Amino acid sequence: MSMPATMPPGALATVKVLDLSRVLAGPWAGQTLGDLGADVVKVERPGTGDDSRAWGPPFLSDGQGRPTGESAYYLCTNRNKQSIAIDFTRPEGQALVRALAAGSDVLIENFKTGGLAAYGLDYASLSALNPRLVYCSITGFGQTGPYAHRAGYDFLIQGMGGLMSITGQPDGTPGGGPAKVGVALTDILTGLYASTAILAALQARERTGRGQHIDLALLDVQVACLANQGMNHLYGGPPPTRMGNAHPNTVPYQDFPTADGHMILAIGNDGQFARFCHAAGRPEWAADARFATNAARLAYRDLLVGLLRALTVQRSTRDWIALLEQHAVPCGPIHSVAEVFADAQVRARGMQIAMDHAQAGPIPLVASPMRLSDTPVQYRSAPPQLGQHTREVLARRLDLSPEAMDELAQQGVLG
Repeated sequence: MSMPATMPPGALATVKVLDLSRVLAGPWAGQTLGDLGADVVKVERPGTGDDSRAWGPPFLSDGQGRPTGESAYYLCTNRNKQSIAIDFTRPEGQALVRALAAGSDVLIENFKTGGLAAYGLDYASLSALNPRLVYCSITGFGQTGPYAHRAGYDFLIQGMGGLMSITGQPDGTPGGGPAKVGVALTDILTGLYASTAILAALQARERTGRGQHIDLALLDVQVACLANQGMNHLYGGPPPTRMGNAHPNTVPYQDFPTADGHMILAIGNDGQFARFCHAAGRPEWAADARFATNAARLAYRDLLVGLLRALTVQRSTRDWIALLEQHAVPCGPIHSVAEVFADAQVRARGMQIAMDHAQAGPIPLVASPMRLSDTPVQYRSAPPQLGQHTREVLARRLDLSPEAMDELAQQGVLG
């Protein structure tokens, strides 16, 4: 996917990002900044690179079916970056990363707490070289506290952070018990919080002239994102439990069986419930004191849900949606991932794109959801191969000669 020649500069076109992170949370933040126009350089280990390159199958292959070395997982979070392969466990590699950081606006890393200090790449060391550097550290548990030294992964944090206690079917029912969300949602939310915090720090730098250290923990993010469930607990409600697809604060707001599958009703107020009742041929329910208000429906949840289930199985999913949309009642199907990308609205919004990969040619990717009228998201480069831009970046950023890079490559510092 080539950009039009008249495409305006991205919102972050002047921002230089050094991305030392791997897997998902940090790379998601880097990709978000890259989509907004930032110049993002991804630093990887020679030979292996980002761990997620090997997280397959499926893997990307070229036109002849030969592997390219990138998993679909890696491809989901690394577009609009340039990859350089530097071994910064070696003093020469450390010197290169420090030099790159000295000319960068932002550094993203997700090593264990204190892990980069041994290489002189921690915030204290790099901010001394570049006081304007915004340095974002992403860890499982943060830079402080009794768990700071522990490694943290999304699945672990979904459990520790309470998400799995409210996700899944209720205990004692078929399939009951804790369940994780189907994507690494805590990682993704942490990446989004990281990009927001980075933008805030860049704005603060406009006033102060100084960068700062951002300390982001997956556990903190998951606790913050308990949202209404966390507040329900803090304000004296019963401890939140797993409710399947039901909602703790509004009814009916869950899946219901239909004649040929399932649909979702997402009724958020009394007016919508009244419109549903009239459309469904049960206007008396809207006037029933047990159902007329949301508070009443919560009290009589089991009775109402039973009545609704007996009703919704009488029509197909398609027929229900066609009927209820005419009455502005929020509803919808439960799509498979394949059906998502075939959906007319998803297609109209351009949520699947193609970009030219260095080895495989055009490859499919999922678009950014951000829509900016004056500085739109740019799709400049497909996820890079390991070390694809090492020499280009070091020549451009550090003015290294080909001879100097040849020597470093022979020493194993460059991949």
